[in-house]
Amino acid sequence: MFAIAGFRVTPKPNSSPVIGLPVRMDPSAACQYLDRRYADAVAAAGGIPVLLPLLENPGSIRTLAGRLHGVVLTGSNTDVDPAHYGAERDPRCGPCQPLRDETDFVLLSAARELRLPVLAICFGVQSLNVFLGGTLIQDIPSQSGTRHSQPHVRFAHSVEIASGSMLEQLAGCRTAMVNSTHHQALDRLGEGLDVVARAPDGIIESVAGAGAEQWLLGVQWHPEKSYHYDEFSRKIFDAFLTACRIH
Repeated sequence: MFAIAGFRVTPKPNSSPVIGLPVRMDPSAACQYLDRRYADAVAAAGGIPVLLPLLENPGSIRTLAGRLHGVVLTGSNTDVDPAHYGAERDPRCGPCQPLRDETDFVLLSAARELRLPVLAICFGVQSLNVFLGGTLIQDIPSQSGTRHSQPHVRFAHSVEIASGSMLEQLAGCRTAMVNSTHHQALDRLGEGLDVVARAPDGIIESVAGAGAEQWLLGVQWHPEKSYHYDEFSRKIFDAFLTACRIH
């Protein structure tokens, strides 16, 4: 639902849901931007992508959330500030962007209140987990001895998908190949999340909402990058847009 002239409007099943996507911002620069493949994937799946700026006062983002039908929490070249989950900063933790952290948390708070579907990607799933009270592995190579940042490989590794999960329905099987560009990962799980996929080394690669009150799916990989050649990636966006239409 969204507000128009004081009315609450529910989109028809064949309408185009409006999807909010927070942008990226380098910690030491003023430029805000976003890889076009996020918007392209949303549009190809039938949605209307709207880029959300990072503001010093994100209150207007909360207001705008009332006009959205869903949220895609995009990736970022920053890390969530460990202070948000009560941890000391590891020297290998990357730079943080406070405006992006705050924007994500405001969006997630509004989405929970409005029960908007959320698709959280890479940094986005880490942000989602922290928002729900979870913690992060601050550097996979040093803490787990494996490497997940392989940006130039089409499919970096497989994931083992939980039986009976939403993700199994989308993949049509229990194993799938995914890309991988992250050096952090989920550690202690946030409240209301279930693990639905892991990498061969045990790293959490996907989570989903445990309840039926809000559609939540988080993936540690980048389905927007593989949307044009991978059916599994397309089905993830299709399922998200379907949830937005019937919200």
